[in-house]
Amino acid sequence: MSDTFQNNNREAENLAKELKRKGIRDERVLAAIAKVPRHSFIDESLRELAYIDKPLPIEKGQTISQPYTVAYQTELLKLQPGEKVLEIGTGSGYQAAILCEMGAEVYSIERYHELHLTSKKALNKLGYYPKLFFGDGFEGLPEYAPFDKILVTAAPDEIPEKLLRQLRIGGWMVVPVGGRMGQKMTVIKRVSEEKFSESEYGDFIFVPMQKGTEE
Repeated sequence: MSDTFQNNNREAENLAKELKRKGIRDERVLAAIAKVPRHSFIDESLRELAYIDKPLPIEKGQTISQPYTVAYQTELLKLQPGEKVLEIGTGSGYQAAILCEMGAEVYSIERYHELHLTSKKALNKLGYYPKLFFGDGFEGLPEYAPFDKILVTAAPDEIPEKLLRQLRIGGWMVVPVGGRMGQKMTVIKRVSEEKFSESEYGDFIFVPMQKGTEE
């Protein structure tokens, strides 16, 4: 094992320990954080910041989320191995890697074509092969529905109705809902064909969720 690999691994493990101190309790989430090399999903110029618990800029004015936020959202999913998960907003690919590491069957949509391509390259290089799509996250992937869980990594002003319809009964969606000034992390469970329950879990800041696609 190379010194570089050991050093990267140690940094990821230390990040997982920090997140545990900050309140993340799901050991499988923490194990995934400790394993996935976050530096592989950012520009080389930001390498020294890769394992600090802060969001970082990526292409197209987007960000790779703060590790605590990634862990928090993933913990709310209560993910089980083999579950079919739809991620809205592939972004850098880091969140998709965490979901893959935890054994999910991952479907992920990205509206920016350039990010779609670079995230695929980064994920595949690490041996993660989620099903990646270039498209409008508001539309979801109805042809692949229903999903056990849906994770939204950008903030819509309101809960996207089309995504709710792509949940299986008994499944749930984790989504930060609200305007540019801040959002409430929200969990919506599909109780029956027409009934949904909703609960909120704190305040966060995400980039806005936008309709359509950009080449």
